[in-house]
Amino acid sequence: MPWLIFWIVIYLILILFLTTRHVKIGDIENYLVNNRKTRTFPLVATTLATFVGGGTSMGLMAMGYESGFAAVGIGIAYVIGFFILARFAPRMNRIGRIEKIYSFPQFLNSRYTWDKEPGFSRLFSSVVSGVNVFIFFFLLAAQFVAMGSLLKFAFVIDYIPAAIISCLVVIAYTAFAGLSGVIITDLLQFIVIVFMIILIFIPGIHYDTEGLTRLTELPTNFLNGTYYGWAFLIALPLFLAPSVLIRMDIWQRILAAKDEKVAKRVSIISGLGMLPFYIIFPMVGMTMKIILDADIEPKYVTYLFLERHSTEFILGFAVVGLMSALMSSGDSFLNLIAISAVRDFAGWRKQQSLADKKHIHKEIRIATIVFGIVALGMALLLPKIIDLMVVGIATIVIFVPITFLALIRKEVYRYRKIAVISVISGFIVNLFFFTWGTISPEKFEPKSSFIPAFITASVLLLTGIFIMKMKKK
Repeated sequence: MPWLIFWIVIYLILILFLTTRHVKIGDIENYLVNNRKTRTFPLVATTLATFVGGGTSMGLMAMGYESGFAAVGIGIAYVIGFFILARFAPRMNRIGRIEKIYSFPQFLNSRYTWDKEPGFSRLFSSVVSGVNVFIFFFLLAAQFVAMGSLLKFAFVIDYIPAAIISCLVVIAYTAFAGLSGVIITDLLQFIVIVFMIILIFIPGIHYDTEGLTRLTELPTNFLNGTYYGWAFLIALPLFLAPSVLIRMDIWQRILAAKDEKVAKRVSIISGLGMLPFYIIFPMVGMTMKIILDADIEPKYVTYLFLERHSTEFILGFAVVGLMSALMSSGDSFLNLIAISAVRDFAGWRKQQSLADKKHIHKEIRIATIVFGIVALGMALLLPKIIDLMVVGIATIVIFVPITFLALIRKEVYRYRKIAVISVISGFIVNLFFFTWGTISPEKFEPKSSFIPAFITASVLLLTGIFIMKMKKK
């Protein structure tokens, strides 16, 4: 406990110093996109930190414990996805600068809405932002579940107060710092995660599995990645990979890049850089599956592994490191949904400037507090970190069809009604199959709900476009 307190104090001093030194509270451009001047290394670090940060890393370890190498399929899909992103990143960055785009929902609104149709504009904006906010609530709740699980063991307190404390810390920091603060915490936690992998995770895996030879003790479906079924494994590179292109956190970072070259470079480096993490983290869970005599809740795998392979000094460092990783991912997701809700629900349009900066800043902070509390409620009601993580990262695929169309075609406004039907239908189908799978897992794997959702959204959009073209003839 003394060493844990020591590392917490060190971390808080670093955060306070870096934040007060580099974050300009009154600068809304800095708050939203870091003044669009971010260079390659900090952008790569913050991107990797988000994709392999605290909640994701603990989720992957839990997923490895539950299903083995199925989690690696997500990493492979993301590598493919980042190479797809590299094709469009320069254009995304250029559009952001020219049109003053600050978020992914704002980009879609700028393509599918028109000022002379305010009713439809409000509908489309509400659907896009509402579904995106809903999705990121799952990812944010996963961070709170992971933070609460760590604090439960580290300070020997109940899960509920631990989750509440975690939520309050993330809300307070996010409301103050914005994206520039997110990048600072991401840089710090990414360095910590790399140190932990080198000093704890890799040696621990090697020791417990006797040079990986004991992995053969696991079931076949753990080793070939088919625990959730072949459909889930095959669908990841086909359907999940393009989702990188339409994640709100990725758009925010591409828009914050210094120029188009940096945006493309960051996409390629991030894609290649994340795969090792998506291999090592699941192997931690697989290792614990081998050595534990009794089953445990997957969300506790991380702490038990750290405790097994650390002195009190190193354990304190590791716990605080993971807490910082969770906070950086949490403040990133909370920052995104607050900005999206305020900008898009408040009716910001493509031609509207940031006229009242103080008012907007205040609204974003209020949204941060409200959404943080809602996500906390989800973490308390749905404390299964694997389900929260997978649903959060997979549901977003319903936006892939209309986003590809907007990026490759200049005039897509005429497809606006088909686009909103595509998104709504995909969302309903995803929700139906996830609920069905949760209630009757023997009939349908809930983590595969994104497959019928993606197919539905794509087929409806393509069918609608085809019908419109036939009518013209």
